[in-house]
Amino acid sequence: LNPLQLLGRWALVAGTFNDSAHLDFFKLRDSSSIYFSNISETSNASYSPSTHFGGKCYHGTYNVTLEGSTLSFDARDQLNLTVTFIYTSCPDCVVMRFANDLKKTERLWLFSRRREVEMEQLEEFRVQAECLKMLPPAVLDPTKELCQEQ
Repeated sequence: LNPLQLLGRWALVAGTFNDSAHLDFFKLRDSSSIYFSNISETSNASYSPSTHFGGKCYHGTYNVTLEGSTLSFDARDQLNLTVTFIYTSCPDCVVMRFANDLKKTERLWLFSRRREVEMEQLEEFRVQAECLKMLPPAVLDPTKELCQEQ
């Protein structure tokens, strides 16, 4: 994965979890996106997720390092997650697999530069989720407004 390809904003298109309560909560959000900035030659970057939920926008920013296809959070952020980018045939998408400190997959998210992807791309994501023993993915409404960048 070329870190410079990550620069900019990515809209969350679909997501799934290994827990139905988390998936139900996920379905309540209006929209989500991530923004990668400040990517350096050493693959350090800023990772800024935002979520539109209940009429409000929630933002965060984390210092991360990209090593191969793995995203590591700065220890000061105290996030015990391993994020791995996994293969997708979608040319303007990234699939992020979030695992806990026991390496158990907790969530799988499909991001794109577009708000919607083709049915074949959603099907590929669904099969990936199934292979990882995740619940069937939820697709976010592409007509819902994304939060403004911070």
